[in-house]
Amino acid sequence: MAEVHKKQNETLDDLLRRFRKECSRDGLYTEIKKRRYYLPPSVRKKQKDPKKIGR
Repeated sequence: MAEVHKKQNETLDDLLRRFRKECSRDGLYTEIKKRRYYLPPSVRKKQKDPKKIGR
């Protein structure tokens, strides 16, 4: 989890900007998008490597 501490003379906008940057660096947004909808394991396998399915 991203954690930022307010620096001296830092505005709230700057603090939020640093927090968003930390979240994107940690891959938090991509993880949230992945987990937004449940996919059964069989569907995940199909999406992972479609070449293997045709064999």
